[in-house]
Amino acid sequence: MGVGKVTNNNNDKGSGLNRENVYRMNLGIRKSTFAELFGAVPKRPPAGGVVDMDYDFTVLNEILPHPVYAWMAWICALNPSEKTFEELKLYIQEAYEYAKEKLEKHRK
Repeated sequence: MGVGKVTNNNNDKGSGLNRENVYRMNLGIRKSTFAELFGAVPKRPPAGGVVDMDYDFTVLNEILPHPVYAWMAWICALNPSEKTFEELKLYIQEAYEYAKEKLEKHRK
């Protein structure tokens, strides 16, 4: 839930994070926002697999569906530039607000 940065292939092989100096920023956003960005939320992939979406998950500096957790409306960016990071700020804010909403629901 929220925001994270990943730098290895331990949990998925979709982004090729074993490349030198490559990292991935992950954000969990609302499903409605994900659908606006990418058309639809995909089905959960089989264990160890990647989602069935027509994206190259190894592309640097682009906002993409997360290769494994897109089914949970996660997005990501590999090595985002300052410009891409500026675009991500809207989604960082949404991820934060969405995480707070989920926590509040869980506490009730």
